[in-house]
Amino acid sequence: MKTITSTEDLAEFCTRAASAPYVTVDTEFLRERTYYSKLCLVQLAIPGSAEEDAVLVDPLESGLSLEPLLELFRNTNVIKVFHAARQDLEIFYIDHGVIPEPLFDTQVAAMVCGFGEQVGYETLVKRIAKQQLDKSSRFTDWSRRPLTDAQKKYALADVTHLRVIYEFLADKLAETGRARWVTEELAVLTDPETYITRPDEAWQKIRTRSSSPRFLALVRALAAFREDYAQSRNIPRTRVYKDDALVELASTKPATLDDLGRSRLLLREARKGPIAEGILAAVQAGLDCPKEQLPQAEDERDQLQVNPALADLLRVLLKAKTESSGVASRLIAPAAELDAIAAGQRDVKALQGWRHEVFGADALRLCEGRIALAAKGKTVAVIEI
Repeated sequence: MKTITSTEDLAEFCTRAASAPYVTVDTEFLRERTYYSKLCLVQLAIPGSAEEDAVLVDPLESGLSLEPLLELFRNTNVIKVFHAARQDLEIFYIDHGVIPEPLFDTQVAAMVCGFGEQVGYETLVKRIAKQQLDKSSRFTDWSRRPLTDAQKKYALADVTHLRVIYEFLADKLAETGRARWVTEELAVLTDPETYITRPDEAWQKIRTRSSSPRFLALVRALAAFREDYAQSRNIPRTRVYKDDALVELASTKPATLDDLGRSRLLLREARKGPIAEGILAAVQAGLDCPKEQLPQAEDERDQLQVNPALADLLRVLLKAKTESSGVASRLIAPAAELDAIAAGQRDVKALQGWRHEVFGADALRLCEGRIALAAKGKTVAVIEI
């Protein structure tokens, strides 16, 4: 098991990889104690069975530059194959401003090829590569050195079996003509916006029971401060304060340090110093927010005039299309989009691109009363009207 610890050796491998049709990639990282992921190991493999065709790269090694790998990522003649690529791609974009292209994500491809929703790597290894993974090193602290042989073997398995999985899925997509579907899905992963977290938008991920605009303004200000503080110091946002504490602060509206001291949920470090000052300033900003700038809750289902009978029919149609196409139903159309269609909205993903071919066209015809659904044995049939 070769571990690359010098820029020269990395450049030599990447030069070989530049002549290959694809390279499989995985990473090991830590994020428990930081806001941004700390890259600890990179695994790479190219087609072939020789020992040098699958390597580990140690980015923690002093003096090693990842530039040869970044240059390979920029090489559009070599397909970069990942499984569940989002976190891996975020690391390379945040640390180096590079998103590997062209990209192939075996999790996305597997959903398109009928392997179910959010299928895991271990499942694909069993079903496609016919191998068992040793998961004994799953909870390794990848920042510690030296790595044991067991840890190295575990890490390499994430790219060696990936070669077999990629080739199988690529062939399957070519047979079914669905390669374009995967390309459409990967557009989100190759968009830099996917990996940018803006503090003033962080409040939208906070679950609250109240939709009062003034309360939401407080949540927005408190979430923005927390995100900015965590980013600037590279610490987890939960180390500043957790979501339940944030919601409590928005409800109690503390005005002094003594008020913060009475909080049930704030960490001790947040009751004094710069965090406490930031909390009090955020609360005041939320209270002072002009009425015309107050945020509004987006409870789409309550706002939509959903035809419940039509929504139920669309669910039946989706089930029929899922069974006939083999594509995971959540990938085609999540429940919220079915409600949106039943309420008359047409600017939804389920009616666009490859989804239009699989489901959207008939969904529109169902809404317009041009087709009906009928039980036919254990299946559902589409009947022209």
